[in-house]
Amino acid sequence: MLRKVFKTGNSLVISLPKDALDYLGLAEGMEVAVDLDREKRQIVITPVEKPLAIAGVDENFARQVAEFIEQYRPALEALSKE
Repeated sequence: MLRKVFKTGNSLVISLPKDALDYLGLAEGMEVAVDLDREKRQIVITPVEKPLAIAGVDENFARQVAEFIEQYRPALEALSKE
């Protein structure tokens, strides 16, 4: 798949196709690790797995909270600025 490099603000950006994002389970705002394979001259993007379980917090509850935050992120960010 060919993509173009374009400028947004002071950064250069490469957009990722929706099917690749869906396959990796990535959405806007999620963290990824970006590594450079100098030998192969490739950029490697890897999803960052964050542990859901926090000491003393039920894993299912932590997952539900994470899903809630992801679903309502724009509203939560707007509320945080008030």
